Amino acid sequence: MENLKYTEILQLNKALVGTLKSKPYEIGVLSNVTINSLKEVLEYSCRLNQIEPKVEIGNFDNIVQDSAVLKNKDLIIIFYDVLNIVDQVSDFFEDLEEEKYNNLKNKLFTEIDIILENLSKTASVIFNSFSSAYYNNNKVLVSKIDTFVKVLNSYVEQKKTSNVSIVNIDKLFAHIGFKQSIDYRFYHSSKAPYTFAFLKNYVSAIETVLLRNTGKLKKAIIFDCDNTLWKGVVGEDGMEGINMSPNSQSGKFYHLVQRIAIFLSKRGVIVCLCSKNNEQDVLDVLKNHKDMILREEHIVIKKINWVNKATNLREIASELNIGIDSLVFVDDSNFEINLIKEQIPEIITIQVPTAISDYPEVILKNVYTYFNLVLNSDDAKKTEMYKQQFVRENSKTAYSSIEDYLASLEIELTVVKNDKTHMSRVAQLTQKTNQFNLTTYRYTESQVNHFIDDKKHEVYAMFVKDKFGDNGLTGVCITKEDKKDSKNVIIDSFLMSCRIIGRNIEFVYVSHIIKDLANKGYQTLTADYIPTKKNAQVEDFYAKVGFTLIENIDGTNYYSLNIASFEPKKIDYIKIITELV
Repeated sequence: MENLKYTEILQLNKALVGTLKSKPYEIGVLSNVTINSLKEVLEYSCRLNQIEPKVEIGNFDNIVQDSAVLKNKDLIIIFYDVLNIVDQVSDFFEDLEEEKYNNLKNKLFTEIDIILENLSKTASVIFNSFSSAYYNNNKVLVSKIDTFVKVLNSYVEQKKTSNVSIVNIDKLFAHIGFKQSIDYRFYHSSKAPYTFAFLKNYVSAIETVLLRNTGKLKKAIIFDCDNTLWKGVVGEDGMEGINMSPNSQSGKFYHLVQRIAIFLSKRGVIVCLCSKNNEQDVLDVLKNHKDMILREEHIVIKKINWVNKATNLREIASELNIGIDSLVFVDDSNFEINLIKEQIPEIITIQVPTAISDYPEVILKNVYTYFNLVLNSDDAKKTEMYKQQFVRENSKTAYSSIEDYLASLEIELTVVKNDKTHMSRVAQLTQKTNQFNLTTYRYTESQVNHFIDDKKHEVYAMFVKDKFGDNGLTGVCITKEDKKDSKNVIIDSFLMSCRIIGRNIEFVYVSHIIKDLANKGYQTLTADYIPTKKNAQVEDFYAKVGFTLIENIDGTNYYSLNIASFEPKKIDYIKIITELV
């Protein structure tokens, strides 16, 4: 998108209209300057990422009122620019008397308070930081406008809630250059200060928020080896001939990429290798090369063979039990990159740049866009968890039946309710779980917090461990009392991580929840199955539990259960070690 002209984006966006069948993701844009062309850039970026957008630009310079009108959108973006604020001050700002300065500051504080309060229950809000870069200030002395901007930014930071993300607008100016970002001619003629180049970069900067909120973030990064993790070809140059030394002119860039891979591994991103090579050659490098810092402990799967890489990548996704569109693939070969683009276009591909000094920056740009880097306790253990899962799968062959195998695992469940300690992980699971997810509703941490505070909602979180290790928080159920019938409760979300599928855990988990709902006095339970491209395996889950299918409308199954007559499945080999209160 970076090199596309406005007319090209218009044409490409128009061609994508109607190609996605998903529910529209509703975006509201509030602004005190003119940014109408942002709409097409946002729409095109969304559609490229398989998100069907519905973008509404609020009225010009009407942010406070529009924050109330558009508060129910999935995402609100706020351009609240000092440029237009200061232009409305009748005096020269640097000569502004203290009383007028304080009056303006307090007025803005009040407006910020109202905006944030109006949007406190909005799923996600992006607030651009205030900037003084528009003004030709003294570069040594601190000007009044600099102080003003600093005070406003500090106030927003202090007042914002967990659903608000702040974009540092000055970093965007620095990235493409201020003169390439602002056109004063258009500002003075139509209050439209931002260039099309800036708006494209702005959308790229917030893309990770769009992907996170819609469950489109990636889960695994797959690296080639030769000329990707090190300079040279190990099969031809030998271990002594390849270079990844932090002290060499070119090796230092490969060294830095390895550091990035380790950084990702520590944050729950699955790191794998896919290389056309003799396996032993690569294993020797991993174990014995003095400059190799990315080791086997950081790597979940290694596909080192002479099979075509499209096949290997499909096998990696299958073995990890994640969608093929959850992968990012890095390779130096133009042939291999084009092969994946043609055969598996769902995979994000990154080609090692010709100018090797650009390589770490190219990786980082994609990392910050496509991966969740907010660390939680489960993410820190993710690599080890996947390795434990492979041990579990390999141990199946020692048992004559699947029931005997499951009984041997010594599975223990811990279920907690409305525990704010785990809000971040609960939200993360709603955003990234696709296969065992009955409704695929995506929620932010702020929304989970509201559910926990609301007495009509219950948020159940499940922790799973067995004799091979601790899987952590891997199940979420959110229920809500029916507004029309206080004796009926609705399952809003029921989902489990792909790591624990296939052990009958879901039946014990849902039975435990139904028992708790019965204790609260509910008589009936209703639930939906909303089909997606990835959740077909749970289409009949509620029927297996004992729910009655009421109707099917446009593919969605609607179920009901009489709680008093519910009979849980008898699964003795799974132990619940806590009781809900």
